[in-house]
Amino acid sequence: MKAIWQGVVLAESDDTVVVEGNHYFPEQSLNKEHFRKTSRHSLCLWKGIASYYTVEVDGERNENAAWYYPKPSFLARRVKGRVAFHKGVRIEP
Repeated sequence: MKAIWQGVVLAESDDTVVVEGNHYFPEQSLNKEHFRKTSRHSLCLWKGIASYYTVEVDGERNENAAWYYPKPSFLARRVKGRVAFHKGVRIEP
């Protein structure tokens, strides 16, 4: 699977975990030069507290377009060390 934004592959892996329709990519599959941690957090009642990355490609920013759970709940342990995407980031086989 590939996560693509602005024609650039942000992450690529054959080992994604699908939760609630979202592909969670292993952190080591990220093209890290395009990611910047943000101060945003949100709460999922069953997964825990999410943290976010802004994605940057060729000077364009997609604020909080990727999220991850640094300390997921026991029920969501499959997403530990993984990142998911939204806000126009395409997921393709």
